Amino acid sequence: MIDTEAKLSAFLPQIRQTTWVAVDTEADSLHNYPEKVCLIQISTAGGDELVDPLAGVALDPLLEALSGHELVFHAADYDLRMLLKHHQFVPRAIFDTMLAARLLGERQFGYSHLVEKFLGVRLEKGPQKANWALRPLTLRMEEYARNDTRYLKPLSDQLKARLATAGRLAWHQESCVRLIADCTQPRPDDGDVVWRVKGSHALGRAGLAVLRSLWRWREAEAVAANRPPFFVLSHDLLVSLATAAQSQEPIEPLLPRHLSDRRRSGIRAALADGLRTPAGAHPHPLKHTSYWPSEAERRRQAELQKHRDARSAELNLDPTIIASRATLAELAQDWEAHAPRLMLWQREVLQGA
Repeated sequence: MIDTEAKLSAFLPQIRQTTWVAVDTEADSLHNYPEKVCLIQISTAGGDELVDPLAGVALDPLLEALSGHELVFHAADYDLRMLLKHHQFVPRAIFDTMLAARLLGERQFGYSHLVEKFLGVRLEKGPQKANWALRPLTLRMEEYARNDTRYLKPLSDQLKARLATAGRLAWHQESCVRLIADCTQPRPDDGDVVWRVKGSHALGRAGLAVLRSLWRWREAEAVAANRPPFFVLSHDLLVSLATAAQSQEPIEPLLPRHLSDRRRSGIRAALADGLRTPAGAHPHPLKHTSYWPSEAERRRQAELQKHRDARSAELNLDPTIIASRATLAELAQDWEAHAPRLMLWQREVLQGA
């Protein structure tokens, strides 16, 4: 485990001199709150290493060294978002083995399945749900983590060769560029949305004010306890409590028996705070703008879908990787306005529709 400045300094020349780098990360979203990157797995021609982001070591030199390479990932979406959020890192280029498998028509594209199919190696499922923030890691956890990057380069070599043979390597390159762009876009301010959990649409404005207050209490409680919010109160219970409060019904029957007196008091205070919200400050229900397509647009969407499905069968691709149903609806409404959002290879596949 690389967990000191000295070990990291000794590792950096290997990163700078290697011809390839494979990367994965492990986080603790099931066990701690807010989540954080707990482990960075790195494989090179020189071997497989584990870097400990929790050890207090400055990772800037490592990230700078990584930025000079095309990094091999599997299902890079989550890793890219976590590395950006916690370490402000954006790779120059990536090769995503899951995207490659999908563009080759593979219907099962999990890492273990692909490693077994293409490399003949059966991986132990291992401790996927382990708490990666714990130290020291068990030997089993270390081996599982190393395996996550150990086979990425040979797997990517096979997939890249097949993409080239199929004439789809440019498709993959464009898809990887798009993935990096999508994962590094600034997130819109969702302060008035994030607390609107499933079921909140049924609440009136007074109930929404109570729900917002409860959600803020739960968020603070989760951070203080370093536990995911659902361990404090479930979404369903938040909505049930807000519903009872807006109807002036008793809340005690809704509270779990194991709840501590402190948390009971906190919930009551949050409910009271929500109920005190002036009517003029009550949240408004979210407005969902519904668009009803014309008959001509419905016919056009059906034509597009028929063409997409025919092309996907011809190319042995999942139809949704060419264009989702929602995308087809947008294209049917206004091709010129929405086609530029497609990748070049997607537009080429849909041509002639």
